[in-house]
Amino acid sequence: MATHIKQPTQVEAAGNKPKIIKEFIGRVNSDTERASVAHMNSPAGWVEPGQTPDFDEYTVVLNGRLHVKTAKEEFDVAAGEAVIAHKGEWIQYSTPTEGAEYIAVCVPAFSMDTVHRDEE
Repeated sequence: MATHIKQPTQVEAAGNKPKIIKEFIGRVNSDTERASVAHMNSPAGWVEPGQTPDFDEYTVVLNGRLHVKTAKEEFDVAAGEAVIAHKGEWIQYSTPTEGAEYIAVCVPAFSMDTVHRDEE
């Protein structure tokens, strides 16, 4: 049977500035552990701690520009582009010059126990 998700749940975001995370599918909003789908809005100047997650994260930028830093490189992901962060690899997201609106899908679902953020 299909599950109709009528609205997301806003969840707390990490980082130096307020960022809006609306989880549609995941551990919080739908009690789903296999995957999570969230709509993100981050302001210009936002940066979150680096992380080494135990999940793959698929991100599609809808508007603005998301800056991605890995252990080996840094690059920007513009509107209409995507990035895959692979399980077990260090990554850091930010929006230093302009805000960004994007969709993030985590497999398995995002959890505070498996994101493994750097100490601030």
